[in-house]
Amino acid sequence: MIRGRVVAAAALLLAAACAPTTHSGSAASSGSTTAPGEVPTPDHVLVVVFENKDAASVVGAPEAPYLTSLAAAGATFTDAHGVTHPSQPNYVALFAGSPLGVVDDSCPHSFEASNLAGQLLAAGRTFVGYSEDLPAAGDTSCRAGRYARKHNPWVDFPALPPEVNQPAGALPADFADLPTVAFLVPNLCNDMHDCGVPAGDAWAKAHLPAYVGWARTHDSLLVVTFDEDEGSRDNLIPTFMVGPMVKPGSTPQRIDHYSVLRTLEDMYGLPPLGEAASRQPISGIWTAG
Repeated sequence: MIRGRVVAAAALLLAAACAPTTHSGSAASSGSTTAPGEVPTPDHVLVVVFENKDAASVVGAPEAPYLTSLAAAGATFTDAHGVTHPSQPNYVALFAGSPLGVVDDSCPHSFEASNLAGQLLAAGRTFVGYSEDLPAAGDTSCRAGRYARKHNPWVDFPALPPEVNQPAGALPADFADLPTVAFLVPNLCNDMHDCGVPAGDAWAKAHLPAYVGWARTHDSLLVVTFDEDEGSRDNLIPTFMVGPMVKPGSTPQRIDHYSVLRTLEDMYGLPPLGEAASRQPISGIWTAG
């Protein structure tokens, strides 16, 4: 468990949620800081990645009451997709714009390619990936208990400083100390890979409300997504975003991991990597700033 994170803030989240609407995805709303076709620049983005579930198994499912309520408070993508099977190449694609030749869950890998963390650091921004049950900061183990390196792509890029690879327990007590972009990856039970939807929903309820409540008054964003579905060709996954810059409601625009990466890059003025260059940034869900 992330220290100091078991905060019962779900009531705050639900009270702040607006009535759902449907977004066309054709254009972003205009405003003082977010003009049509633009994405916002959140102070912080936290990306949480779960595992191997069909979209209908999570959002709206009785086994996932907290995640369903969280999705209802934000923008839910009804046509979101993983890019391949199995797990590992999806994580690499989300982080680097390409699976970089990875086609399985083998370990270890080492890449020299450009990646989101390197881009952020070069631009004077910050990045940290937090992995539950990672034995120690900078650890390069392939497996340790319920930690699996295959779900931790930043460790595969040795040019990155080891400080970007942190245990989940290192998540700062003061969210203002978070990096510009952070990834949070639960262990093999809590990510739903081994223990199913109820375990992941319970983990989310224990660890996410505090950040969500804080983000609403600190111009910050939560992204919840999954690596892949349960093995279908369509690879339809749950994905939603919650924050003060997001209009609650469902959106039918088709997105995938490259779309999410492109959006993160556009938020901070970074050039799109690999297949992210062939995607448009996510639109139609942003409020006027």
